[in-house]
Amino acid sequence: MNAPRPNDPLHGVTLERLLTELVAEFGWEKLADRVPVRCFQFDPSIKSSLVFLRKTPWARAKVEDIYVRWKLTGT
Repeated sequence: MNAPRPNDPLHGVTLERLLTELVAEFGWEKLADRVPVRCFQFDPSIKSSLVFLRKTPWARAKVEDIYVRWKLTGT
């Protein structure tokens, strides 16, 4: 029998949905404090941030980590 696997909080969540939810919850300013990148700090938009995050694995990993921690702990 297979051992139960932990649920993946990112399963089925697109990067756009993830980012949209984080912006709605925390706002661009708090995201920029946590991940200090230009696309969050200066004239932020979902579109420009998605382009950047898709090209920058370390930034995407940080944003995904923020999302997972928020969903699991509420912080």
